[in-house]
Amino acid sequence: MLQSEESILHIIKKDKIMMEIIKATSTLNLPDWWICAGFVRSKIWDFLHGFNERTSIPDVDVIYFDPTRIDEKYEKELEKKLFYLMPAIPWSVKNQARMHIVNNLPPYRSSEDAISKFPETATALGVMLDNDNNLVLTAPCGIDDVINLVLKPTPYFTETNERVAIYEARIGNKNWQSIWNKLKVHPIKNSN
Repeated sequence: MLQSEESILHIIKKDKIMMEIIKATSTLNLPDWWICAGFVRSKIWDFLHGFNERTSIPDVDVIYFDPTRIDEKYEKELEKKLFYLMPAIPWSVKNQARMHIVNNLPPYRSSEDAISKFPETATALGVMLDNDNNLVLTAPCGIDDVINLVLKPTPYFTETNERVAIYEARIGNKNWQSIWNKLKVHPIKNSN
């Protein structure tokens, strides 16, 4: 049973592959870095569904925040470094100091600010190692939805009809219920 951030950290610490991925990422020494989204969410959902094998994820999302170097080419260099360390991992590295431009949004203040603006509360999660090599979890929208298998939008994705449409399209396209059949999806309708 998962009831706290500590219990989530416990199942991640027990996952040898996840910890290797986290440790490899930490070697880049990126500012304000996290591995986020499906990397964390899928582990929790797999555990809650009693899966013995980890479900595959399309990529491992590594984010960081560095306004001094916002060229995409540098992100690709970082992906190559990670690929060299762990070639079987589908790495994706993105500097959140530039992603607001890609996503046509106001600038993010930090990586955690960016995570808080992910489409789903269950995806708005990240893990990293602090300076003392302690595993840290961030959950700007809390952990209740992810541990209760509830799929709903972050507050940011309920603010405009355009964001509501993006959230609802993602839910349809991702089809997560076909993998994790205990999920409870909450569609929304915006009154704006």
